[in-house]
Amino acid sequence: MFGMEGIDEEEFLSLRLAVDTDCSHERKRKRKRREAPIHSDTTCDEGDSVQRVAAYFADGLVAKLLTRKSPFYDMIMKIPTPDEEFLAFTQLYKVSPFYQFAHFTANQAILEAFEKERNTNNRALHVIDFDICYGFQWPSLMQSLSENATTTNRILLKITGFEAFAKGFRNLVFEFHGLVRGSKLVKPKKKKNETVAVNLVFHLNSLNSSSKISETLKYVYSLSPSVVVLVEQEGSRDSHKFLPRFMESLHYFAAIFDSLDDGLPLDSAERLSIEKNHLGKMIKCVINHDTDNDCCPRFEKMETWKSRMESYGFLGIKQSSKSVMQAKLLLKIRSHSSPVKFDGENDAGFRVSERDEGQAISLGWQERFLITASSWCCNV
Repeated sequence: MFGMEGIDEEEFLSLRLAVDTDCSHERKRKRKRREAPIHSDTTCDEGDSVQRVAAYFADGLVAKLLTRKSPFYDMIMKIPTPDEEFLAFTQLYKVSPFYQFAHFTANQAILEAFEKERNTNNRALHVIDFDICYGFQWPSLMQSLSENATTTNRILLKITGFEAFAKGFRNLVFEFHGLVRGSKLVKPKKKKNETVAVNLVFHLNSLNSSSKISETLKYVYSLSPSVVVLVEQEGSRDSHKFLPRFMESLHYFAAIFDSLDDGLPLDSAERLSIEKNHLGKMIKCVINHDTDNDCCPRFEKMETWKSRMESYGFLGIKQSSKSVMQAKLLLKIRSHSSPVKFDGENDAGFRVSERDEGQAISLGWQERFLITASSWCCNV
């Protein structure tokens, strides 16, 4: 997301001062004399959400000034272990509607596409998932399909893209076809008349070039899917200048850190795990993407994705009233101390917004859109 365009060391230090609030003074107090004067190997575990997010951005800026050979670079950019990353993701999944909104909204669109073709698809659904992550999206889809099937009228679910884990779902015949991330795009085998759904949840923004996005969308179109589900974080990488993009990311992550107040106290061990091993890692990655760009997210606005999808031959599908109601119900269940707001109400806490004349649904925190879900079909 960020490059070195016209940014010298003095400007970086100025940026660091701009975001390193009172939290920096607390961190300095705890530093040992043997440590570098510009960094502490402990993240800010005190202060409010603004101070904490500022500490991670300050560290990211410092890392950008250092070379990889510096011992302090490794100290700042230390990567969580796989177990730590999984635990942090699981904790965030449980306390925040962030990922659940993405998964449930995507699954609802897939279910509706399947139901629409029930008379012609031989009760077969083929989901092509481009980014499985930990697989948390699919149990709810499997449960819904299982509930709609019977022992004499079973549903076939085939998922291309990740490890099988569907044991235990009644009346559901499950097939799995694994693909290695980054492997050459080869058309998967399809059964006659099956409903094909392509799942692009937090995938396109992980591709590090426009050419890779183009290649992926051309491939998706060639599959002639019944539905393409697109879910992405809301942001911007349009500007060629460092500072506007930096501030855009700062405001985005500040909103997410602030939203954690809704479900977790500041001194919660779960919250510290989420901030350090999930959100903190993402922050440092987006700031230093020019050196760590393999899986670094690059957020874009809904309007940008819409234009791109249309340019590759896709048509937007209006979100159903059931999808909107489901999203609102999720917020009522998952929101804790902050009131839930919907379109037309004052901003406070999480909110659900219908956008683009009903073709997209966004999850926001106060005035900030966080993620947007949309559904597409091929314009044939």
